[in-house]
Amino acid sequence: MSFFKFLTKPKTINIEDSNIANLGSDMEKKARLDASRKEPAWEGVGSAVGLRIFRIEKFKVVAVAQKEYGRFYNGDSYIVINTWKKPSEEKLYHDIHFWLGLKTSQDEAGTAAYKTVELDDYLGTLPIEHREVQGDESSLFKSYFKNLEILEGGVDSGFHHVTAEKHIQHLFKISLHSFAPSRSAHSDTGVTVTEVEISHKSLNSGDVFVLHAEKSIFVWIGSKAKGVEKIKAQEVARRIEDERDGKASVVVYDESDTDSTPFWTALGGKGPVMSAADAQKLVQRPKVEKTLVRLTNRSNSLTYKVESTGTPIHRTQLDSNDVFVVDSGDHVFVWIGSKADASERKHAVQFASDYLHSHGRPETLPVTVLNEGSEEQSAEFNLAVVA
Repeated sequence: MSFFKFLTKPKTINIEDSNIANLGSDMEKKARLDASRKEPAWEGVGSAVGLRIFRIEKFKVVAVAQKEYGRFYNGDSYIVINTWKKPSEEKLYHDIHFWLGLKTSQDEAGTAAYKTVELDDYLGTLPIEHREVQGDESSLFKSYFKNLEILEGGVDSGFHHVTAEKHIQHLFKISLHSFAPSRSAHSDTGVTVTEVEISHKSLNSGDVFVLHAEKSIFVWIGSKAKGVEKIKAQEVARRIEDERDGKASVVVYDESDTDSTPFWTALGGKGPVMSAADAQKLVQRPKVEKTLVRLTNRSNSLTYKVESTGTPIHRTQLDSNDVFVVDSGDHVFVWIGSKADASERKHAVQFASDYLHSHGRPETLPVTVLNEGSEEQSAEFNLAVVA
């Protein structure tokens, strides 16, 4: 399988410039398989139901302590593998995600992508691969975590790297996501905690924020915030309070409170707060019609062809001889036919990236790669493609 080319932000990440942009030949695949068998981090991975997380540290795959699961730093790259099985089967299935922080370095992004493909080879090329970018994570990725935290900083790297600043204070934006561990039928409400700039400019009336100051943990509730967000934000604040061992206490303010001077002082000064409507406009994307694009090499040259736009995509439209990109609007799928030739397979994921770029689509969208025959493993794909 080929390799992910991604991201325009930050500009330092450009897979075309990496030394592994052209993976895909049988010889390269064999070399990766040999290397995967020598990678100590993969020992036992995927052999039992559960979640495993690894961080790239100076080109090495390092296991993350289980107590740190759900905590990601925007200067780093990670590999997350979820092993699961259907209630009626003993067979194990795998979803491998590599997650890129917006400030991760070129070398870490490249290593994470390469090692994801290597892990796929190690497990027998049966898993489904996913590329996740900070702020645009797929619903499946977020569903693994009851608490998903995106924090400033990261580990040192072999090249120039973002240095984690030691802030006394941190401001977190609280949002919600569906939580369904190990693809269980039961789901609950999870919390995404994202560190943002300490400024009134980061606030808006539609959300809840937690300001972790030296002696106080402020919960600031926007006037249009949802009830569940209010509750979850206070849970986050109490958790921080417990971690501080009594060195800081929780203080809650509504946006309309007139006695919230301590919060504004800790924030660095009071200023205008963005409305909930304007904040929604910033994250709202224009509605995009479903699109199906074919990559084929039948004429001894790779060609792209838009098969359909704006109509339901049916499984019967997918041809085993070729590679297809399915754009559902908020997620892009690369479907590789069982009879696709080597060139098509090699360029499949680059094809998806080129599609995003040429059509003006956000290049941070989740990208999922699956081979023909593994469709039933992806509920997200089956929502995008009618059987």
